[in-house]
Amino acid sequence: MSRYHAVLLAVFAAVWVWAAIEPRYPDDWLLENYLVFVFVPVIVLAGRYFRLSNLSYTLMTLFMLLHVVGSHYTYAEVPFGTTLQHWFGSGRNMYDRLVHFCFGLLLAYPLREIFMRVAKARGVWSYWFPLELVLAFSAAYEVIEWRVAARVDPSAGLAFLGAQGDVWDAQKDMALAVVGAAITLLAVALIHWRYDPEFGRDLRASLKIDPNDKPLGEQALRELLRRRSR
Repeated sequence: MSRYHAVLLAVFAAVWVWAAIEPRYPDDWLLENYLVFVFVPVIVLAGRYFRLSNLSYTLMTLFMLLHVVGSHYTYAEVPFGTTLQHWFGSGRNMYDRLVHFCFGLLLAYPLREIFMRVAKARGVWSYWFPLELVLAFSAAYEVIEWRVAARVDPSAGLAFLGAQGDVWDAQKDMALAVVGAAITLLAVALIHWRYDPEFGRDLRASLKIDPNDKPLGEQALRELLRRRSR
């Protein structure tokens, strides 16, 4: 772990300790922090074998900080969310909308880095796959929220959901995450368009079909069976 990584971890730990001291709704704090208990160790341990850029770790840390602040107050009662509510003329606390937007805005770049380095995604696919994964993660989280809220104490479940009476809350949260991711990926594309002379060529090359390409499905299965019978 580099000094910069240690600083990021120390900042996160300090904010997490603050958030853990007398949270407004202890049961909701615990539910929200299951994600922290799982993903923070995974990120730290994975860094020993696959280190991301400092930019990616910074963006992930910023998102996790937003999350633990929400866990302290519960998302529907974060003071800054009330400020956003007045700014946008909304009838609800807007902090959860901010965090879902930042989920896409802050995590799209780390996801793109992973796709490019592990799956060797290039061109169009280096932008499309992170966008899809942000939407998939957002949908999965909404499903988790539903199942958890249905099984725990009703008051804790309502605080965990943070829907604030909006029947379209889940759909709006997912849409904001995608918008945030699209903004980040568009910014990355514009930077490459401006400074990378191979940008256009990479986009075109990623959409070309290899002349030796063959269909999969039943053709691939037939080939596997033929090889096995030899």
